[in-house]
Amino acid sequence: MFKSGFVTIIGRPNVGKSTLINEIMGEKLSIVSSKPQTTRNNIQTILNGEDYQVVFVDTPGIHKPKHKLGEYMVKMAKDSFKEVDLVLFITTPEVEIGRGDKFILEQLKEAGVPVFFVLNKIDENTQERVAETLKNYSSEFKFTEIIPISAIKGKNVDKLKELMISYMPEGPKYYPDDVLTDVNERFIVAEAIREKALRLLSDEVPHGIAVEITSMKQEENGLYRISADILCEKDSHKGIIIGKNGTMLKKISTYARGDIEKFLNNKVFLELWVKVRKEWRDSSNILKDLGYK
Repeated sequence: MFKSGFVTIIGRPNVGKSTLINEIMGEKLSIVSSKPQTTRNNIQTILNGEDYQVVFVDTPGIHKPKHKLGEYMVKMAKDSFKEVDLVLFITTPEVEIGRGDKFILEQLKEAGVPVFFVLNKIDENTQERVAETLKNYSSEFKFTEIIPISAIKGKNVDKLKELMISYMPEGPKYYPDDVLTDVNERFIVAEAIREKALRLLSDEVPHGIAVEITSMKQEENGLYRISADILCEKDSHKGIIIGKNGTMLKKISTYARGDIEKFLNNKVFLELWVKVRKEWRDSSNILKDLGYK
């Protein structure tokens, strides 16, 4: 019997959703950063096995939106658990359940599908705190399964994977075996650049950053020539992103190129430009051009 289904991952920003997807897949397909709100689109990744196929929807974290981009991100996250076979609710050890998680759990009561409680970052907390968190959440919501994990260290991730597959219904193969994600190469490349900017820049800049691939061509020798714009909201941010004598922009380019070459399995020539688009996160036209539809 072949089993297949869709799994959505729900949680507050920065609880480890993308890290978990990357660990399960063994591929760097989702942007990972210590900064919140790094995942902006529902990225579908496909886990293939001999007798199963699991399609993951990695959602933006649910949070109170402050602009049109934020509204888009929350809508995508809430919509994602309406038509799936399983929901993974992921959070981290806390002394008490926060308002954000309570809001998410309220939404999940109407999901109508199994909900797993995935407690991440157990390696960074005491056993007492982990136990208290499990107790608190178990009394708040009737979860189908409860799995404490460390996504970054891979602890209990295989157990979680086995449980997920066991809950998948009998179904068809939705994607060919060699397909790992349904987003195109340009999207992955843009995300790689944005991740490096998030990692390298100071706190006040990254949330207003987007990356637009303006040109991506492969030459006969296999080399990819890629040109991209880093969009920011303020003139002062442009100077920070470029850095003194262009050092920061060069660093972003160097680090991003390494990830992109690994993903494309070819040499890459990467050219980055920085452009100011004031209040782009509240511009419907710019958001549409960037793929936030």
